[in-house]
Amino acid sequence: MKDSRIAKQGLVLLGCGKMGSAMLAGWLARGLPAASVWVVDPFPSDWLRGTGVHVNAALPETPAIVLVAVKPQMMADALPTLQAMGESETVFVSVAAGTTIRYFEETLGAGTPVVRAMPNTPAAISQGITAIVANDVAGAAALDEAESLLSAVGQVVRLSAEAQIDAVTGVSGSGPAYVFHMIETMAAAGEAEGLPAGLAMQLAKATVAGAGALALHSDETPSQLRVNVTSPNGTTQAALEVLMDEAEGFPALLRRAVKAAADRSRELANG
Repeated sequence: MKDSRIAKQGLVLLGCGKMGSAMLAGWLARGLPAASVWVVDPFPSDWLRGTGVHVNAALPETPAIVLVAVKPQMMADALPTLQAMGESETVFVSVAAGTTIRYFEETLGAGTPVVRAMPNTPAAISQGITAIVANDVAGAAALDEAESLLSAVGQVVRLSAEAQIDAVTGVSGSGPAYVFHMIETMAAAGEAEGLPAGLAMQLAKATVAGAGALALHSDETPSQLRVNVTSPNGTTQAALEVLMDEAEGFPALLRRAVKAAADRSRELANG
């Protein structure tokens, strides 16, 4: 990133909370010069001030990228202040949930290159996955730049249509919360079977983390990994008969949960 267009023309980060801070740390670690970054944030942290980036300073006229990481409810106040950068070479990359590409085009001008992204919270430890999609004005080069930036905090996938963002929200955007709740309930179930609370929680956390890592790095599918640990008439099979029940187990429950999140994402996007 040291000699990239972003390093030469500059990057503006609008909002530097947990997600913005995680991305900024990743970019700086990859060699993006601190002098090439301008951060706009009403409450800059001590960490941010110590990075050497420009904080709440006068912005470059046409930076390579404006990465929008403000909360959706702050968008109406923050985005219009950057209107002068619209309809230029500056690419706007948004990680703000529920804010459509059309909203950016209406605020900044129809000729503004816009990439919309849906990251998730494991990005805070560079273990996230982000889905991206762009308007026609942005083109392949803008998508490449956005992917390069967002890969600093995990995997990046490209969508064929913006409408898929709602399904992504239901699976990976909101998905970490489902897993956290699974950890809670596994630990509570272990406690109910006689384990001390702290031990039950340690077992649940390590089991979910380890299984996730195995699924990610194994050449075998999750289905095959499940079969591998399921002995006929054994303990795992007894549990899976409950969890895999089509009417009351994970299949029905997660279909309903993911649909509820996707439906709510559509509602928010439509105002």
